[in-house]
Amino acid sequence: MKKTILIVLISIVILFTIAYGLLKISSSRDFQFYGGLVTKAETTDKIVALTFDDGPTENTDEILSILKEEDVKATFFVTGREIEENFKEAKKLAEAGHELGNHSYSHKRMVLKSPSFIKSEVEKTDELIRKAGYEGTIQFRPPFGKKLIGLPRYLDKHDRKTVLWNLEPDSYPEIASDSEKIVKHVNEKIEPGSIILLHVMYESREESMKSVKGIIKDLKAQGYTFQTVSEMLE
Repeated sequence: MKKTILIVLISIVILFTIAYGLLKISSSRDFQFYGGLVTKAETTDKIVALTFDDGPTENTDEILSILKEEDVKATFFVTGREIEENFKEAKKLAEAGHELGNHSYSHKRMVLKSPSFIKSEVEKTDELIRKAGYEGTIQFRPPFGKKLIGLPRYLDKHDRKTVLWNLEPDSYPEIASDSEKIVKHVNEKIEPGSIILLHVMYESREESMKSVKGIIKDLKAQGYTFQTVSEMLE
């Protein structure tokens, strides 16, 4: 009886360890089982990519106005569902010359999902991005930055990389609540080839929106120029 209990306990510990390990791998910025993983560009040139996740939404006009005023092109990782809901806004992004990236259709975690689910999430959104008028390379960023086996394998088979980021100031609650703290964080952490992630498409992210102009002005003052993700990776 004691031996059986011991075996069960050991099995639970092993399963917990495996599950924890897979969880860490799914969020890793340095490793995935298949294909290319990008968190920043390998360069010494003072170039950076400004990227925005989610949307498009009714806040599209505001971020487009800021970027136009500062003469900066950015990469918007959009979801298929929100393209359908805000198709005119998606077209505005493409018409303004910004890069549209694929952030899945439903924004569900693409971990432990079937191949058919992954295929549908990616390809349906690709199709909507093209309908919006974007003609360039479509980069892919997984929702919540999560990936494990199925998604990287699919992307690798289609010669696509997993694009993440190395700066995410508004993902930290103690920073996200203050636009000045967001700007300061980027200024202190920036390096050549950085990919900056911000969320500006929702009213709850007002501080993120307010930080964009400050980030651009301060980085320009440091001698940085802005490119889309695809331009920087070239």
